[in-house]
Amino acid sequence: MVSSTEYGSHTWELSLTVDHQHEGVKKEQVLHITGDLHVGGLMLKLVEKIEIAQDWSDYAFWWEQKKCWLLKTHWTLDKYGVQADAKLIFTAQHKMLRLRLPNMKTVRLKVSFSSMVFRAVSDICKMLNIRRSEELSLLKQSEGTLKKKKKKDKNSKEPATEDILNLSNSPVSSGLPANAGLYSKTMTPVYDPVSGSPASSTITWFSDGSSTEQNGSILALSHSTCSPEMLAEMYQPRTLADKAKLNSGWLDSSRSLMEQGVVEEDLLLLRFKYYTFFDLNPKYDAVRINQIYEQARWAILLEEIDCTEEEMLIFAALQAYHVSKLSLSSETQDSICESEVDEVEAALSNLEVTLEGGNKSNILEDITDIPKLADNLKLVRPKKLALKAIKTYWFVFRDTSISYFKNKESAQGEPVEKLNLKGCEVVPDVNVAAKKFGIKLLIPVADGMNEVYLRCDHEDQYARWMAACVLASKGKTMADSSYQHEVQKILSFLQMKNWTMSSQAASEPENVDMKPECFVSPRYTKKFKSKQLTARILEAHQNVSQMSLVEAKLRFIQAWQSLPEFGLSYYIVRFKGSKKDDVLGVSYNRLIRIDMATGDPITTWRFSNMKQWNVNWEIRQVAIEFDQNVSIAFTCLSADCKIIHEYIGGYIFLSTRSKDHNETLDEELFHKLTGGQE
Repeated sequence: MVSSTEYGSHTWELSLTVDHQHEGVKKEQVLHITGDLHVGGLMLKLVEKIEIAQDWSDYAFWWEQKKCWLLKTHWTLDKYGVQADAKLIFTAQHKMLRLRLPNMKTVRLKVSFSSMVFRAVSDICKMLNIRRSEELSLLKQSEGTLKKKKKKDKNSKEPATEDILNLSNSPVSSGLPANAGLYSKTMTPVYDPVSGSPASSTITWFSDGSSTEQNGSILALSHSTCSPEMLAEMYQPRTLADKAKLNSGWLDSSRSLMEQGVVEEDLLLLRFKYYTFFDLNPKYDAVRINQIYEQARWAILLEEIDCTEEEMLIFAALQAYHVSKLSLSSETQDSICESEVDEVEAALSNLEVTLEGGNKSNILEDITDIPKLADNLKLVRPKKLALKAIKTYWFVFRDTSISYFKNKESAQGEPVEKLNLKGCEVVPDVNVAAKKFGIKLLIPVADGMNEVYLRCDHEDQYARWMAACVLASKGKTMADSSYQHEVQKILSFLQMKNWTMSSQAASEPENVDMKPECFVSPRYTKKFKSKQLTARILEAHQNVSQMSLVEAKLRFIQAWQSLPEFGLSYYIVRFKGSKKDDVLGVSYNRLIRIDMATGDPITTWRFSNMKQWNVNWEIRQVAIEFDQNVSIAFTCLSADCKIIHEYIGGYIFLSTRSKDHNETLDEELFHKLTGGQE
């Protein structure tokens, strides 16, 4: 027999808080327990004591001091390290969360606060019918991007509640274990075999109800334009440092929402984090294509990415007449016909951005006969005092190098100079109206980047040389299967820019109710009067007037991808050994060190040359090793170094995707590449 005093010495009191909505029942409970009690047993004791008849299956313990969930119910309290001073909250794992989508619509849905963010995003994308959830993540708006809003919002009202789409009754949002019959194959949505409509698959994710079709169309179509007043209230980055603020709030994919300070009913942004849009297909991806288009549209309107005046007018024309007017006027808003899908199938290969090494089996190069280019081009070398020396040479492009000679006859001898383009930056310098077709090359050298400008005579020549330069920068030759696609993509974009004003365009009735300020960034609304903008957008519209709705969106995405700054996420860093701050641009295939004052690239490092990377968590320093004994190390000043570490690992992970693997994801590999060892 054991005496009562001895028994008492082994037990201790543990205070627990139960997060429930029942009136008249205490939330604070005290249990007498022992350290060898497992977490599941503690749950049972607690539920028996409070005597509330409800489903507790979604509940778990949250340890307030240590900011962690006790999800391993077979572990004992001793193994977790729980003692009498621990504050444990018995709370639901699935809670309501507000998400602002790329199209600026806000949805309210139930999300797991205990799962890793990577898994939570996957569940969210199932609800919204967005394939390839690994391309998206959740973003907290940083304080810097909210300052402007707070000043302006003092006299303005909060958005109306009807602007929030409530998906709390969605089957995936229930918090219950997955129903195999409903979404065991969620990554392969069903679509109408007759019409090819993606809306039917969208609707299956929503609960039954009269608003179902409306919910689907809100996500899959662009319904309204923004007002100039709305644009003025939103954060618009002016400098690279401002752009760095946009990327400081990404959540850690390897930790849960609760562990990162997110609480119920918080507002987060759902955004495409990785700019590698794999396997875009109009048959299944109505929502995904629309949300990518919307993210691109807002990035251009808010000047998060720079573009020329010509390009801005193209974007405005695609918005004004196709995406907006067609979305509003289409009677069958939730369907895409098969013929329309066929029209854009050829464009899809141009929209897929993959890392080097992503699909090696599909890249077949004939090493016995690598094509070459040879032509007269103008070489422009920047000189001091703002003068430029322009001279015509005979250029030969072979493999990944450009050689130039005084003339064609001397091409058999030694070149004046040979430029190796592997790892260089290629920037278009084009003005179609002025017949200017330039290529700016920033070639890595020991002390930085060597600038070289090439000037072509016409569009065809420019497209062939530009495509060759782009491939060479990635270490590929013109024998690569993507060369012709690249040429056609460039020609297509140039064709959209090449317009002339017609009397018919000037007199079109559509311009009567058009507000051009809704389709261009504030910089251009200040530069031009409303009538001037309307006329210029109508000019640009001539080259895109025959496109279907889905093709207009795909062309918009394609044009966005053609911008020099596409896919760059900026961070302020301090490189080891440097006395000043620099900006680091992280892209899908490279890292770029950029001078913060001038915005000029200093050095480029490609992922294809990377041997390994790691983080010293004590001093929060990222260290990367490349081929040829090149090593860099830096600390991140504008965000946690874990964000950059995850970006690099995430892009490496996405490069392993293949259509052959169907649509299953190796989640373990993602966390191995991005999680780090803190």
